[in-house]
Amino acid sequence: METINKSLTTVFQETMDFLKNPEQFSKIIGNAIKIILILIIAKLSVRIFGSIINQFFEKQKKLKFNIDTTRIDTMKGLVKSILTYVIYFIAFTAVIKFFGIEITGLIATAGIGGLAIGFGAQNLVRDIITGFFILFEEQFGVGHYVEVNGVSGIVEEMALRVTKIRDFNGDLHIVPNGEISKVTNKSSGNMRALVEMSIAYEEDIDNAIAVLNKASEKLGAENEQIVEGPTVLGVSKLENSYVVISIVAKTLPMEQWAIERLMRKTFKEAFDNAGIEIPYPRTVVITKKD
Repeated sequence: METINKSLTTVFQETMDFLKNPEQFSKIIGNAIKIILILIIAKLSVRIFGSIINQFFEKQKKLKFNIDTTRIDTMKGLVKSILTYVIYFIAFTAVIKFFGIEITGLIATAGIGGLAIGFGAQNLVRDIITGFFILFEEQFGVGHYVEVNGVSGIVEEMALRVTKIRDFNGDLHIVPNGEISKVTNKSSGNMRALVEMSIAYEEDIDNAIAVLNKASEKLGAENEQIVEGPTVLGVSKLENSYVVISIVAKTLPMEQWAIERLMRKTFKEAFDNAGIEIPYPRTVVITKKD
């Protein structure tokens, strides 16, 4: 207990000696204010330059050229990411100078590799390198529907270090690029829209196929989202109480679900107009008379 009291007394005495030195006290206060200003300027710079970058790339979308908007959004996220890292690195080097540390001397002493290891940046370096190759090889881009490491959704933002994926529940998944081991891009090329229509065994199969063919021709001619088809494949299943006829079409990326819904509605209406019965659960009661 006596030792603790002596330690507290020593700390108190040193603090009082420090406060009695106005020159040193004012220097530290001045440095603290400068550090706060540097951080505020860095934060504002990120926001201002981020807004400028957004406006620039939005203008590129409106130009009358055949420009891939997905690639523009991807490059926008990449440029913003690089700019953010550069601004905060400059702010970091300016701040450490107030502590009497020169960044050039630090790098020369430890070496670039040693500096990265010292800051525990092995994973950061891996994320950046992997992100670079993802962008360079165009594995996927902003707006694509992908499945990454068991997570599926729309790519909302791509940066050098992380990829942000928004699933259909609204949850945002942030995946470090270095952890991406397998990617399934479900927006690359034309997508398949598959619909199965059921008819009762009592119905004429050839007549049902003819009705579906006619409805498919009209549907394909009226919708630009349909690239190929719809094509009636024929009978695909024979179930206990109904026959299944499959129809397939190829659509633009991300349009397959809307086209499938439209196909079901159109084919149901075509069956109704042709008087073709779609099976539904029913009970037949047989009564026996004496």
